[in-house]
Amino acid sequence: MTPPGPIVGVLLAAGSSARFGSDKLLHPLADATPLGLAAARRLRPACDRVVAVVRPGGDRLADRLAAEGFELVVSPDARLGMGHSLAAGVRAAADAAGWIIALADMPYIAPASYGRVAAALRAGGSIVIPECQGRRGHPVGFARRWGAQLAALTGDEGARRIVTAFPEAIVRCETDDPGIMRDVDQVADLADRT
Repeated sequence: MTPPGPIVGVLLAAGSSARFGSDKLLHPLADATPLGLAAARRLRPACDRVVAVVRPGGDRLADRLAAEGFELVVSPDARLGMGHSLAAGVRAAADAAGWIIALADMPYIAPASYGRVAAALRAGGSIVIPECQGRRGHPVGFARRWGAQLAALTGDEGARRIVTAFPEAIVRCETDDPGIMRDVDQVADLADRT
């Protein structure tokens, strides 16, 4: 069952990079691509649109994303936590049939993993979570029915409380992609894996 409307990727790229020591989303990977841009590029093929949520003053990353055709949303309350940024992204794509919530500090997720989440949403999945070797990861997909709750999120928890409160709505997507669990918080997280 294909729901009406687009599947929209919401790339959360508004964090402060406090533990990294500099703007990690601009940190170059081995091929010189900024980390945040690499994540956006991997998300794009699975989605009808991608909205990148950035923080005020994050112009360098925003300029790179815009130059490649990604839609930008500035989250004025980004400093208050991920929930605010996620809500801003969902509100900017309120017409979506579903949203794939992706983290810009996860550049190692295979495009096929994004594709599996998108396919499950298009097939009628409600909350779609990829799993690798029994461990949940990212991105997480949400069908339209969750739009109002996503758009009202605040704080730094993101959508975890929705996922926790409605376990019966979860559709698991098996993958052999360890990238779904690999985020970059510190420079050491990039060692030997770029």
